[in-house]
Amino acid sequence: MTAKSCASRKSKGRRAQNEVVKRILKTFPLNESDVRGNSMGCKGQDILLSERAQSFFPYAVEVKNTEKISIWEALKQAENPDRKGTPLLVFTRNHSEMYCALKFDNFMELVGKIFELETHIDIKLVNYQKKVVSQAEDLH
Repeated sequence: MTAKSCASRKSKGRRAQNEVVKRILKTFPLNESDVRGNSMGCKGQDILLSERAQSFFPYAVEVKNTEKISIWEALKQAENPDRKGTPLLVFTRNHSEMYCALKFDNFMELVGKIFELETHIDIKLVNYQKKVVSQAEDLH
């Protein structure tokens, strides 16, 4: 079903914004005052973040809830230089999952950070296991 009236389209967009806000709040230790949807039709980011929220989630979010998306136009909106943070396009349509798009370099940076963290944790775990084994051997 396509949203026909202006009020219907805004309501559909607001639902998607609210879902993004809900997921950010579920993922990070933030309060509702830290993350909120912008008023429909207002210029700027679709998701407004406090400084605290930006330290956890440094993205300038553009949200689209439409059956047909012009990806290049939506990305252009997300990449507006007036926005604060890494441009992130979040999009969905009726009866569909939510997806996101960001520059490939930003994606690779994110994946690289995850890899570094996992590697660091693995090294710490191995060192801890060696220490435990060594202490156990000293006891015998």
